[in-house]
Amino acid sequence: MPNRRTKVSRAAHDGRLEVQKGVHQLARSVEQIEISLRRAERKIEADARNRVRKLRNEARAQLATLRGHKREASRIIKRLGTAADSSWGDLKRAADRALSDARKVADSMIERFRRAVSK
Repeated sequence: MPNRRTKVSRAAHDGRLEVQKGVHQLARSVEQIEISLRRAERKIEADARNRVRKLRNEARAQLATLRGHKREASRIIKRLGTAADSSWGDLKRAADRALSDARKVADSMIERFRRAVSK
């Protein structure tokens, strides 16, 4: 028996072509979405690298400031060792101020980095 094809109505044929066209358009839309997602991922990764770079630079600057405070406090401690009793109170107050400033800078730096990491 020869292979017979059943004749499909014109409306059914047109409907089938329309569905195929819709499937093809859907496939193109999926490809475009995947391309957009990859582009967005690259942008997010680049932004994250820039953010980390800025945080590192800021941390270096803050550490340099803290090291300066540490040097100042060390100098004050050396002077305390050789200070006379009359100037002891002045040196003690100066050391307390230097340490207080250093603690404030360190605390604000830690809080800023915690906020940056938790975003």
